[in-house]
Amino acid sequence: MRTHYTAIMASLTFALTLSACSPSQNWREVTLEGTSLKAQLPCKPDRTTRAVPLGGVPVDLQVVGCESGSAIVAVMTASLQAGADANALLAGWQKATLDNARVPRPLAAEQQQNWHRPGHLPLAASQRIQAKGLRPDGEAVMMDAVWGAVAEGDHVRLVHAVVYDRQIPPEMANTLFEGLKP
Repeated sequence: MRTHYTAIMASLTFALTLSACSPSQNWREVTLEGTSLKAQLPCKPDRTTRAVPLGGVPVDLQVVGCESGSAIVAVMTASLQAGADANALLAGWQKATLDNARVPRPLAAEQQQNWHRPGHLPLAASQRIQAKGLRPDGEAVMMDAVWGAVAEGDHVRLVHAVVYDRQIPPEMANTLFEGLKP
């Protein structure tokens, strides 16, 4: 799973390196190609797709992300093969994300909550987590992230959205997460 997360972060870093955002907090709706999934982002997003292993199976991970002020904002999605254990894969994705951000665990109850949106599957691993971690350079960073899943015909699509910043305005994360629609 560590390799999976490293590939995701490499994709996100690549996308954000190319970023040329418009003014901070200029919200716009984006559609993730080949899906019905829509998201609201606070700046002009860069896009990338990369094959990554998810549960030992290569999947195409789509990433849309940008920088808004000092925040890094991203939405990622991957379509699973029919019959895949979406809950287990979502839980593994969370663990890899938290491990990479060096978030201390166990998490306190107030740091995590169920995250069930209209049109999303009610999986146990559908969570919102707010935590303090460390960037690769050791600098402290806050993260506010959600993981969920939506049905697409005979298969499931996983969704992950995240904001990283020194301090995250609640309205930024809430707008991002509420704007995720199947």
